[in-house]
Amino acid sequence: MADFHWTAFWGENRVAGGSPAEVVTAVKAGGHESVLVFDDATGKPVDLDLRGTLEDCLGRLPRDNVEPVEPVERRPGRPKLGVVPREVTLLPRHWEWLGQQPGGASVALRKLVDSARAAGSSGDDTRRAQEASDRFMRALGGDQPGYEDAARALYAGQENRFKELTESWPKDVREHARYLARAAFGAGSAEEK
Repeated sequence: MADFHWTAFWGENRVAGGSPAEVVTAVKAGGHESVLVFDDATGKPVDLDLRGTLEDCLGRLPRDNVEPVEPVERRPGRPKLGVVPREVTLLPRHWEWLGQQPGGASVALRKLVDSARAAGSSGDDTRRAQEASDRFMRALGGDQPGYEDAARALYAGQENRFKELTESWPKDVREHARYLARAAFGAGSAEEK
C-alpha cells in the first residue's frame, strides 16, 4: 500500500492518525459512527465507507495514491526504469538544440525537468502545505474565531500571527492545522506527529 497518512476527527476531537489501515482500525474499534477523515498530504476529506466488518472496511481501502493510468502501448524502451514514451511538440530550433546536447534530446529534457523540479520544490512544498492546512481549517475551523485572519496569515507566511490566531481553537483542531501548515513556515522537516 502507498504511503498515506490520514487523521480522523470525531467532532473537534482527533481520534486516530496514521496509515489508512491504522485509522480505520482505530475508528471501528472506537465505535465512532460519524467521523471526518482527512488525507494529511492534501487536507482533503477522505470518503470512507465504514459499513460492515473491519475486514470489509480494510478491503475497500485504496491500494495506491496515484490516479489509475491508461495502459500504454508496449514499445521499445526501458520499462523497468519507468520510462514512459510520450509525445512532445517543439519548434525545429528546440529539437536542433536538444539534438546537440550530450546524451541527446531525452537526456537533455530529463535534466531540464529535474533542474526545474529542484528549483521549484520548496515553493511547491510551501503551496501544498498552505492548501492542505487551509482545506482542513475550512472543514473543522471555518467557524472558529479568527479563521479568516488565520488563513491570511498562513498564506502570508506569518507563523507567529497564525499561531496567535489559532490559539483559542479547540486543541486537536489547532494542533492539526499547525501540523499541516509546518512546511508553509519553513518547518517541513519538523518532527512527525
